[in-house]
Amino acid sequence: MSLLFSPLTVGPLTLKNRVVIAPMCQYSAVEGVPRPWHIQHLGRLAISGAAAVIVEATGVEAAGRITPDDTGLWNDAQEAAFAAIIRDIRTYSDTPIGVQLGHAGRKASTSAPWKGGRALGADEGAWETFAPSALPFKADWHTPTEMTEADMDRVARAFEDAARRADRAGFDLVELHAAHGYLLSEFLSPLSNRRTDAYGGTAENRARFPLRVAKALRDAWPREKALGARFNGSDWVEGGVALEEVTAFGQALHQIGYDYLHLTSGGNVARAEIPGDQPGYQLAFAAAVKAAVPDATVMAVGMIFDPRQAEDIVASGQADLVAIARAALDDPHWAHHAAAALGEAEDLPPQYARAGKSTWPGYGRGAQRRA
Repeated sequence: MSLLFSPLTVGPLTLKNRVVIAPMCQYSAVEGVPRPWHIQHLGRLAISGAAAVIVEATGVEAAGRITPDDTGLWNDAQEAAFAAIIRDIRTYSDTPIGVQLGHAGRKASTSAPWKGGRALGADEGAWETFAPSALPFKADWHTPTEMTEADMDRVARAFEDAARRADRAGFDLVELHAAHGYLLSEFLSPLSNRRTDAYGGTAENRARFPLRVAKALRDAWPREKALGARFNGSDWVEGGVALEEVTAFGQALHQIGYDYLHLTSGGNVARAEIPGDQPGYQLAFAAAVKAAVPDATVMAVGMIFDPRQAEDIVASGQADLVAIARAALDDPHWAHHAAAALGEAEDLPPQYARAGKSTWPGYGRGAQRRA
C-alpha cells in the first residue's frame, strides 16, 4: 500500500492522502478581490485528487501585497468573493481549501512577473513599503520604512483580522507565510534584519516579531480548523539564516500549537544561487525540522514531480506531506495519475471516471507526450 495515498490527521483535519497543492500567486485580482480566473483555477485544483488546496499568498493589508494584482483579506468585498468561491466548490468537492496569509514587506509594491517584476513607479500607484530595516531588496527597488512598534502592532492586528475573515469565508485551514523574503522572513534573516533593538541581532530577537504574529494568528484562528506555517530552511547565501535557527523556529511554532510546518527556501536576497532545477532541492530542510521536531507534521516542497520520489519522501520519514505546485499546473490530475502509478485507486470525480486507467486506453498519454 502507498503511504503517499494513506490518510493523515493534521491537527483537527483529516486528509485523505499526503499530497497538498502549494500556494501559487496568480496575480489576477482586482483591488485584492479574486476574479473569474481564480474561480476556474481553484475549482480545477479542488478536483485534482490532492488532499488539500492552499490559496495563494493573500495580503493582510493593502501595503502587504506583493503586487497590485494580489488577493487580499482586509475588507468585506474580498471576504465575500472568497466565500462565494468556496460555496461553489462545496457543491462538487469536499477537498479542504486553505489560504496563505502574508505581508510582502520590502518586496511589496512591485509589478507581476509578466509585467516586468520590478518596483512600481509613482505613476503606477507605488505605495510605502515596510521592513525590519531600511534596506531595499535590490538597488533600484523602494527603500522600505523601518518598522516601529506601532507598525508591528498594526500588522499583527491585520493578521488577526484576516484570520477571522478567512474563517467566516469558509476556509478550512490557514497557512502563515514566513518565507521567501517577505516581511516575517525578513525579520528572521540577519541579511535583511539589521536592527539593534529587541527585534534584531540574536536569532531569538529576530524571531520575536514573527512569533508574536504566529501567536496572534493562533489565538484568532479556530482550534477546530488546521493552522500551519511556511518558512525558509535557507537563504542560499553565506551569512543567512542558520539551520539550527530554522529548527528552533519550527520547534517554537509547534509549541504554540501549529498543526504543520512547511519548509521552503530562498527569496530573501537577490544574489542567491538557488539550485531550483534539482529534484527535491529543499527536502533536506524538511528532513532537518522533522528530525528536530519529530512530533510535528512536516511538509516538503520544491521540484517534487515524480510519484515515486514523493512516495520515498514520506516512506523514509523525511516529511509527512508533499506539496506540489508547478507539477499541478502542468498536470491538474497529477495526484490521480500518481495514485495509479503507485497502484492505488484514482478517486476521480464520477463525471471524469471514464478517463481512468481501467476504462480508457489512452490513459496518461498526454503526460507522456509532455515528458
